[in-house]
Amino acid sequence: MAKLAELEIEHRDLDDVILSVTEQGEFDQLKLSRLKKRKLALKDQISALRNSLIPDIIA
Repeated sequence: MAKLAELEIEHRDLDDVILSVTEQGEFDQLKLSRLKKRKLALKDQISALRNSLIPDIIA
């Protein structure tokens, strides 16, 4: 559970960083792309972790 919370915090922090970078007049497109890729990777990790914590219920 602690790992999940840690990943969610990092994901939210990246939201703030991405917003800050894009609000600047000129920004480094490569840096922005890397930040977005990292955010997507975190989202995938969060989803995988949540899925492993919640058992499949077959109705």
